[in-house]
Amino acid sequence: MRLTPRQQAVLDALRAEAAAQARPPTLVGLCALLGLRSPGSLHKHIRALIAAGLVEPLDPRHPGIRLIAQEPPADTLPFLGRIAAGRPIDALPQAETIQVPPHLRTAAPCYVLQVTGDSMCEAGILDGDYVVIEHRRSADNGAIVVALIRGEDTTLKRILQEPGQVTLFPANAALQPLHFTPQEVEIQGVLVGQMRAYR
Repeated sequence: MRLTPRQQAVLDALRAEAAAQARPPTLVGLCALLGLRSPGSLHKHIRALIAAGLVEPLDPRHPGIRLIAQEPPADTLPFLGRIAAGRPIDALPQAETIQVPPHLRTAAPCYVLQVTGDSMCEAGILDGDYVVIEHRRSADNGAIVVALIRGEDTTLKRILQEPGQVTLFPANAALQPLHFTPQEVEIQGVLVGQMRAYR
């Protein structure tokens, strides 16, 4: 169903309130959010959103509407932002999903990050690629992992774990390995798939 601009504005206002973890607004509150004077003008738009299965009425004690949770399509994974294949940067949580073919993921929980930098270029992982990560807290030596360093920065590197030392190896001859104590590195996932757009 294609929404009208006003219906989309109502839906966007509800999503903004939900993202702020606010209580669902009443019709009067929704009017205030949209800059309208009267709830009467909202009724037809709200009825259309209810018919589309996007919102539902609340109980009589709280006269308003709320979003209906939408299940993401089965072929999507959470997209959690960017990760450095170079200097570590934060992987930022985002409320987005991205389509991933089934053969690029595993049956375990997975998520997607976009690569920034060229430190893994010799492993075929280029700036702008999307990598599919299986959520794990451990990895075999030689695996390419998402590593959280000192609880602050994330990076994508090949890992070697030895007694008293963890080494994160770039796949770029111009760069040096990174050495840490085991307490400084937390594995957050292992690379299981990769996607690239040629345009």
